[in-house]
This record gives sequence, structure tokens and C-alpha cells, in this order.
Amino acid sequence: MESKNIIGKQIRALRIEQGLTQAQLAARCNVLGYDLSRGALAKVEAGCIRITDINIRYFAQALKVTEGDLFK
Repeated sequence: MESKNIIGKQIRALRIEQGLTQAQLAARCNVLGYDLSRGALAKVEAGCIRITDINIRYFAQALKVTEGDLFK
């Protein structure tokens, strides 16, 4: 069974919907305590990096959405 990274695509969609650049979203994550570079965010969005449950929480907080919104 092939696993798919739907969260990366959803993070990208929400970021663009909110008018944020990758650098701006990475900066928001950094303020929350998640050490994330713009390049690493690009890899998350592309599905090249798997993220943990705590990272999901950081992304949800940075994007001001629920954690469930990242799975849509």
C-alpha cells in the first residue's frame, strides 16, 4: 500500500490561501518553537519530509487552523 503525504499539500494550499510566503510561514513556526527553514518547509509541502504529530500542531497553530483542517 502506497502512503501519500496529504498534509504537505494541504499546508501549501492553506499557506497560499492566506497569502503567506514559505519564509513567512517558516517564521511563524519558528516563533512557536518549531525550528523550520524555508527550504525544509518546501520539502514538507512537496511530500519529501514526513512530519510528526507535534509538527502538525505547530503548523495548525501557525496557519491558525485546526489540526483536522490539515487532513482535508
